[in-house]
Amino acid sequence: MNPEELKSFLDEKADYYNRPNFIESDPIQIPHGFDLREDIEISAFLTAIIAWGNRKSVISSARKMMTIMGDSPYDFVMSATDAQMQNLQSFVHRTFNGADLYAFVLSLRHLYQHHGGMEPVFAANLTEGSLQPAIHEFRKLFLLEQHPARVARHVSDPMKNSAAKRINMFLRWMVRRDNRGVDFGLWTNLPMNSLSCPLDVHSGKVARKLGLLMRRQDDAKALSELDASLRKMNPDDPVKYDFALFGLGAFEGF
Repeated sequence: MNPEELKSFLDEKADYYNRPNFIESDPIQIPHGFDLREDIEISAFLTAIIAWGNRKSVISSARKMMTIMGDSPYDFVMSATDAQMQNLQSFVHRTFNGADLYAFVLSLRHLYQHHGGMEPVFAANLTEGSLQPAIHEFRKLFLLEQHPARVARHVSDPMKNSAAKRINMFLRWMVRRDNRGVDFGLWTNLPMNSLSCPLDVHSGKVARKLGLLMRRQDDAKALSELDASLRKMNPDDPVKYDFALFGLGAFEGF
């Protein structure tokens, strides 16, 4: 395909998958179960953090997290008693366990009490053209609270050459605004054109087959390369093509 044909093909696929019925099989359904802005943010962040492996398993585990938190994640983060916090210890999803979740809740509490939540932290560290440096700064602040050493591995760092797939996915959910009913677009202080594609095994394989990505590893350098390709096709909303790349890989075996 020439560049025009490729863009047309991906625009069509993005349109096909970026519809409300996509929510039914995707972890984004978890934050879609809430109305309060802070509940949406916190449930989305925690769901994205455990989003690796089988998607049904991710959704099931995310629902368990919300149940433990009384289906009121913001209220739990801000006011859970010591006894309620201990209930978090029973949680486990792959290598993310109760001790990790306990530490995450304390870190989120610190952010909402002292920094106005998560959005202001990302917005304060926005670099023109990319949110990857802001992810790095968010990570530093998030990990200021005392935590077991193992917790740090669950918050990826682009400055250490990570593609930070899960946090980039969370940011897509929070920032993209297109009135299609999938992404929330709650965070208006961050521009859509600074978002990066959540690079995973599906999007990476499809991007390479389509010539959008040459680098073989799914790391920060590959993400930068993919971002450049997608921004050429749509400078204002490059990450809409995540729907196309992921859908082609996960649902169509492209």
